[in-house]
Amino acid sequence: MAAATQRPFDPLVDLAGIWTTTFAERYLPIDGAPPVKYECVDGKLVMSPYEASPTGYGMLRLAMLIDAPVRASGCRVYPSVNLMFGAQRWIQPDITVLNRAQTGVWVPSGDALLVGEFVSPSSRNRDRIDKPAMCAEAGIPYYLLAQADLQQEFASLRLSRLTDGEYVTVAEAAAGELFEVTEPFEVSFDPVELLDL
Repeated sequence: MAAATQRPFDPLVDLAGIWTTTFAERYLPIDGAPPVKYECVDGKLVMSPYEASPTGYGMLRLAMLIDAPVRASGCRVYPSVNLMFGAQRWIQPDITVLNRAQTGVWVPSGDALLVGEFVSPSSRNRDRIDKPAMCAEAGIPYYLLAQADLQQEFASLRLSRLTDGEYVTVAEAAAGELFEVTEPFEVSFDPVELLDL
């Protein structure tokens, strides 16, 4: 009788459904995989491709536009961080405003004042439904949805505040309009500034 051959360890297969931050530190990024964002929901790893150039440009511009008012409020704006809701649950928001400077790999969700996501066709449901639900459950005070579509010359922003466990819109604007808020920090600009025109 021939001995059974043992297949090599594959973290995507062997850790399916049991991912933790400890496993993430040990096995991510996965060798040979294209550059992706690694997020986890209840032990299930979610891999998402990085966004197209217009979205990346929009993320950078948004961080630049809000950096001074965020710092004036005593907070910090970060690009993608590992925002942790528990050992088996984390996301990598496109923009995160944190109550204090961070030094570690994992950022506790309690340190987040605002989570911002740029919606794309591949992330529509996660950015509009799943992630806001996770952030609301964790008590993150603000959630920002953004869009940046260079081909359509369209950009928009919608800021929501956590009220009675749900996010309620406090301000929104599209390209050609003024996005103006006084909370959680003061900022005023036309979302068209998120586009590389």
